[in-house]
Amino acid sequence: MKKIMTLVCAALVAGAVVAAPGAAVAASGVPKGFLLYEKAAAKKDNDPETNWKVSDSLKARLALDPCDRGAPGKAGRVAARTVTFTGVPDFMKVEQVLLYGSKADAERAMTQVRAALSACASRTDSGSSYRYASAPVTGLGDDALKVSGQVYYGRKAGIGGDRSVVVRKGSAVLIYLWAGEYAKPAKHDWDNQLRDAGKMAGKICTIAVCA
Repeated sequence: MKKIMTLVCAALVAGAVVAAPGAAVAASGVPKGFLLYEKAAAKKDNDPETNWKVSDSLKARLALDPCDRGAPGKAGRVAARTVTFTGVPDFMKVEQVLLYGSKADAERAMTQVRAALSACASRTDSGSSYRYASAPVTGLGDDALKVSGQVYYGRKAGIGGDRSVVVRKGSAVLIYLWAGEYAKPAKHDWDNQLRDAGKMAGKICTIAVCA
C-alpha cells in the first residue's frame, strides 16, 4: 500500500511539473516592460499634442476591427496589453499583444479577423468609402497578414488610412497598426510594422505557448 501511495504521489508531482509552463503563462500574463513601445510610453511627456496610453484590459477592442463592432478575438484571452500613441493632427500607432488559453483560441481570433475583413471590406459614408485589403505575410510567426484601410472617392485614394500587421504565433496574437495621412497603399507603408512584429514574434514564446 505504501508503495502504491508513493507512486501516486510521484505521478501527481510529475503531472504538476508538466502542467506548470501553461499555468505560469496564465498566471504571469504579460510582464511589465515586455512590449516594444512601453519604454517610450513610460517617459514623461509634456507635449499637449501627443499622448501615450497603456491598458491591460482583457476586454480591449482588437486594434484592427474592420466592422467597428468590437467582436473579433475576444473569446479565450488570458492576458493582454495594448499601448496606444496618438499625435495631433491625426497620427496614431498601436501595439497590441494578446495571449490566449490555447493555440486553437488564437487561431479562432485570426479566423474572425479574416471574416471581418471580408464582411466589412468597404464602408460608405458621405460620398466616400473606407476600404480594406489584406495579403498574407510569409516567414512571420505561424500566420500573418498585412492589412490596409484607406479612404477612397470612387477609384481615387483620399487622405486617411491605416496600415497594420497581424501575427499569430502559438497562443499569441500580435498587432502593430499605424494610422495617418496615407494616400494610395504603397509597399513601404508597412516597413515599421513588419520590423516591430518581427521583433515581438522573436520573443513572444517566452510568455506564450508555442510548442
